[in-house]
Amino acid sequence: MINVNGININYKKSGSGEALILLHGNGEDHSIFAPLIQKFHHNYTVYAVDSRNHGLSEKTAIYDYKVMADDIYALIMALAIDPVNIIGFSDGAIISLLLALHDQSVISKMALLGVNLSPADFNAETFEFMQQYYEQTGDPLYKMMLEQPHIDISSLKDVTVPAFVIGAENDIYYPEVFSSIAEALPHSKLKVVPDHDHGSYIINNDLLYSELADFFSNSV
Repeated sequence: MINVNGININYKKSGSGEALILLHGNGEDHSIFAPLIQKFHHNYTVYAVDSRNHGLSEKTAIYDYKVMADDIYALIMALAIDPVNIIGFSDGAIISLLLALHDQSVISKMALLGVNLSPADFNAETFEFMQQYYEQTGDPLYKMMLEQPHIDISSLKDVTVPAFVIGAENDIYYPEVFSSIAEALPHSKLKVVPDHDHGSYIINNDLLYSELADFFSNSV
């Protein structure tokens, strides 16, 4: 646990080598990466983080992706581990992208898994489900997804960090979302995982370990 940006953030550190931060998705915690951690910790110092309002990290009244990105920036600064590699999934990918837009000098490379730039990127069926779920539960995590983020795709041209954009064939976003993001980032590559949905290829799954390891270890 570390106190940064005014709150306590929980993280699990393991391994040795270059710093690799893992950022989970909405409503999850760092444990979704357990199979990947077991492999990456042989070559990297892995920092698997619980975002604010998730896992064992502090619960607050603030549900905001930019603030969550500020948390990670503050964590990197406090631990003095920059530049870092990042694997961000869903909300974690949004946070990674916002971090790069804030100060890309702290990032070496980033893998953006299941990332979106706007609530308009959700396909109609998913967006309707999320609206109905929020109306029934008032869950602030769903409110955040329904209202945020708002990243201008034109701003991505200034992000020169090598990026690996990954989505699923049966994802919750419109199919063109991932290709548009990959095309906008100057130094990126794209992968669409066949026969998988939004989280099945990464949650408790090391399916992409080899490709992710190659991306982080090879020069771009």
